[in-house]
Amino acid sequence: MSEKTITPVGESFVDLSGMPSSMEELLQTKTTSQDFTKGKIVPGKIAAKRDDGALVDIGYKSEGFVPSSEFVNYDAVKVGDPIEVYLEEIENDHNMPSISLEKAESIKAWQRITTEFGEGSVVKGYMRHRVKGGIMVDVEGFPAFLPGSQIDVGPVRNMDDYIGKEFEVKIIKINLDRRNIVVSRRELLEESLRDRRSALLREMKVGELRKGVVKNITDFGAFIDLGGVDGLLHITDMSWGRLSHPSEMLSIGQDVEVCILDIDYEKERVSLGYKQKTSNPWDSVTAKYPVGSHINGKVVSIVPYGAFVEIEPGVEGLIHVSEMSWTKRVTKACDVLAVGDAVEAVVLDIDSDKHKISLSLRQKDQNPWELLAQKYPVGSRITGKVRNMTSYGAFVEIENDIDGMIHVSDMSWTRKINNPNEVLKPGDEVDAVILDINPEHQRISLGLKQAETDPWANIDNLYKVGDVVKGKVSKIAAFGAFVELSNKIDGLIHISQISHDRVEKVKDVLSVGSEVEARVIKVDSEERRIGLSIKALDDNFTEADMKAAQAEYSAALKPGDDMVDMGEVFAGLDLK
Repeated sequence: MSEKTITPVGESFVDLSGMPSSMEELLQTKTTSQDFTKGKIVPGKIAAKRDDGALVDIGYKSEGFVPSSEFVNYDAVKVGDPIEVYLEEIENDHNMPSISLEKAESIKAWQRITTEFGEGSVVKGYMRHRVKGGIMVDVEGFPAFLPGSQIDVGPVRNMDDYIGKEFEVKIIKINLDRRNIVVSRRELLEESLRDRRSALLREMKVGELRKGVVKNITDFGAFIDLGGVDGLLHITDMSWGRLSHPSEMLSIGQDVEVCILDIDYEKERVSLGYKQKTSNPWDSVTAKYPVGSHINGKVVSIVPYGAFVEIEPGVEGLIHVSEMSWTKRVTKACDVLAVGDAVEAVVLDIDSDKHKISLSLRQKDQNPWELLAQKYPVGSRITGKVRNMTSYGAFVEIENDIDGMIHVSDMSWTRKINNPNEVLKPGDEVDAVILDINPEHQRISLGLKQAETDPWANIDNLYKVGDVVKGKVSKIAAFGAFVELSNKIDGLIHISQISHDRVEKVKDVLSVGSEVEARVIKVDSEERRIGLSIKALDDNFTEADMKAAQAEYSAALKPGDDMVDMGEVFAGLDLK
């Protein structure tokens, strides 16, 4: 034949120019179809190379075709290169042998792997292409499965990044029945990390400095990658000062130098410190800030019971609410200070071992209570305004927001005061006497009655038995009526002394506010009582009547009983 004859085979073409031209030549060829066995690997050589694949001469009457995709590196293939292929069919529909390089390589690789290698062997793996759940890997020419979880020690975000690359992998499973292989790259990496971690742990020494990268941050600290070993930097070892969360100081990916505090070789744990790179500032606080010295700082935290002030990085002191003001009762620190405030305070106490410093805001100024004690000694008279009332007394402002208290017992010489509002009300300006000052307990006792002369001290000159007096009824009791006389002194008209006629109820005869005239029938200086009688105004009132009246009065009020108290008890009773 003078021209090449090309017979189409699928999408490929087979060159027939070298075939015998007659039956005689065909019978004389050395190789016949009976010399080939289907399902065997046969040798051959590259007869021709095209873009889509290569024609392979296996010694048969026609060449077989191998697609370029079955070659690992088709660009390197040359005409004449020896090759072994798998004979799938002796002749296909195009009278050509059906051959496969991929299957031949797979069979040879499987035989090699099962004879030369086994589970646990480490081999080279070429990442071919992605499949569901992982990557198909060419291992010694055989397709093996690499699960996605076994690609790396951490989660793999994009498996395409591994395609076309070669890595060492470990054979972890060989299934002879199904002729499949499962490999792992992760196990090799973890073994390498373990070896590296063990070596690194042996290299480390407590007290040395190491550089690392912040790998993770939690509420209690940060994990630092030291180049194969993760160490824990606890929040308490990050700073000598206050730190609410590790993220205030560190961020993921940050380069950091840390100090090795402890190594647990058995559990492969490393404890790290950052603050230990510098000296403990508490070692010198006693010398730098002696008790009584003034410091300047910034409020860094507020709690209900006080405020923490940073004196220097790593050193904080507490101002308790009780040390915030001399004159105001502070119940919440936030009422006086706020985070960020610059303050001046006085050092009260230092406990270096417990890292505690007690500070005072008020001690920077002289105690106004001490100044007041010097300015107003006991017995001094003051003028002030009633600012507050309680059931037991009234608080009077003296100066500089300092109040003194007038107890109900010190409000009147002549009357029993049950409630201060009987005498005073808020806003009243009063004259009082200093009875006692206690700067330590911040208390001042005042007397309202002490600012006046005690009328009972001169009672003998004011009232005598037999004197006729006038007054106004101030209270009504079941047993009599109280009459306010001059000098704020009350006298009692017993019910028996109101009239010569029998009086069933005092209120039937007398009423509060009415003017009455009566005679003094008794003056008891010790009990501070004055007995009065309307009946005694009668000229027929005899000496015997006077004695009887005095006896009735004494019987109504025994020694020690308070006239006002008795009046309050019986005033509300409807006695008949």
